[in-house]
Amino acid sequence: MALLMSDVDRFEAARPRLEAIAYRLLGSAGDAEDAVQETFLRWQAADVGRIEVPEAWLTKVLTNYCLNQLTSARVRRETYVGRWLPEPLLEGDPMLGPADTAAQRESVSYAVLVLLERLTPNERAVYVLREAFDYPHREIAEILDISEAASQQIHHRAKKHIADGRVRTEIDGAAARRIVEEFLAAATSGRTEPLVQLLTQDAVAVGDGGGKVPARAKAFEGALAVATFLRGLFKPGTAKRAIVGGTPEIYATTANGGPAIAAVVDGRLVGITCLDVTVDGIVAVTSQVNPDKLVRATERWAAADHGEGPLHTL
Repeated sequence: MALLMSDVDRFEAARPRLEAIAYRLLGSAGDAEDAVQETFLRWQAADVGRIEVPEAWLTKVLTNYCLNQLTSARVRRETYVGRWLPEPLLEGDPMLGPADTAAQRESVSYAVLVLLERLTPNERAVYVLREAFDYPHREIAEILDISEAASQQIHHRAKKHIADGRVRTEIDGAAARRIVEEFLAAATSGRTEPLVQLLTQDAVAVGDGGGKVPARAKAFEGALAVATFLRGLFKPGTAKRAIVGGTPEIYATTANGGPAIAAVVDGRLVGITCLDVTVDGIVAVTSQVNPDKLVRATERWAAADHGEGPLHTL
């Protein structure tokens, strides 16, 4: 049955919300777009006139498709080269979804997206729908075909897994830039001590190259080990330039609502490093250098104004 233009318009109106849900569930912008397109195909094939609440129907179809993808992703990631990390999105990307409340902002932070990988598909779905989109447990139960009590229990369990006892701080754009500037000054000083002072004692550093770009799959652990690694990472060198195809320019930016560092070669993002900042210092330095997970960010970067220019070159 062909969709009427009004039915297509109704779907398109829901697309931004659906993409934001799918991104949080899957941790990948490309996979999120695929999930929304699959939802559209199912909407196109449905008897739309018989669907009483289109928003609920679309959310249910999308969420269950994503749950199936998460289940198969666990198998695929067993053969993934190195450490699988989520795809970072730059400030203002509509796929980041609602950011009106602290819970919404935290739910799409890079640190939480990494922690979401520890959850079961159902835990992830309940957490995302409740924390980021404020769905009542009654509606979540209907989406997932579980009881309302089960939804509440799963939500409690998911929040417990996500909470790691750290007190994170709300960071605006100006503060994010100051943090990045201070971090880069320490990382390019040639000494480990300034970096150690910025890091927590149990800080970690890890990267995702997807087998296409060299990246440390096993995390560096502890302030000294992380500082030593970072000192080398931010030291200019011909080997680095050969890997990325030019001289990287280093910019301060914001990714998933937190301070981040963008490495750019000829307008192309070759890496985004996210800094997980707590009241005690930087607890994690997470680098995404897999080119497949930088496509959307590169498109957004190319369309943006970068004002003061790079802070550093490698």
